[in-house]
Amino acid sequence: MFRFPDPVNEISARLVATGVALIAVAALVLRQPWLVAPLAYGFVARVAAGPTLSPLGLLVTRVVTPRIPVEPRYVPGPPKRFAQAIGATLTVTADVLHFGFGLTTATDVLLALLAGAATLEAGSGICLGCLI
Repeated sequence: MFRFPDPVNEISARLVATGVALIAVAALVLRQPWLVAPLAYGFVARVAAGPTLSPLGLLVTRVVTPRIPVEPRYVPGPPKRFAQAIGATLTVTADVLHFGFGLTTATDVLLALLAGAATLEAGSGICLGCLI
C-alpha cells in the first residue's frame, strides 16, 4: 500500500495536476483558504502511497483516465513523486501559516506558486481535447 508506482501514467499525472491547479485557483479566487487542507492531505497521501490514499488520485486513476480514449503514456515515477513532495511542502506550509499564524497573504502567495507549478505540470492535461 505504501509505495509509489513506477512507472506512472503521464495522462493520470497531468489530470491530477489539473485538479490541483483548479482547486488552488478556486481557493484564491473564492477566498476559501480551508481548501488548502484537503490539498495538503492529497499531496502527502500521494507522496506516501501514490494515488491509493488520495481522493483526487483515485478519482483520476479509477474514473477519469479510463474514460479518456487515449493510450497510457508511462514515465518514470521518481520525478513525479518529487513533484508531489514539493506540492506537499507548499501546502503544508500554507496550512501552518494560515491556520497557525493567520498569515493569509503568505498563504495566498504559496497557493499562487502551487497553482502555477500545477498548471505547468498539467500542460496539455488542462485541455482534455488535446489528449484525444
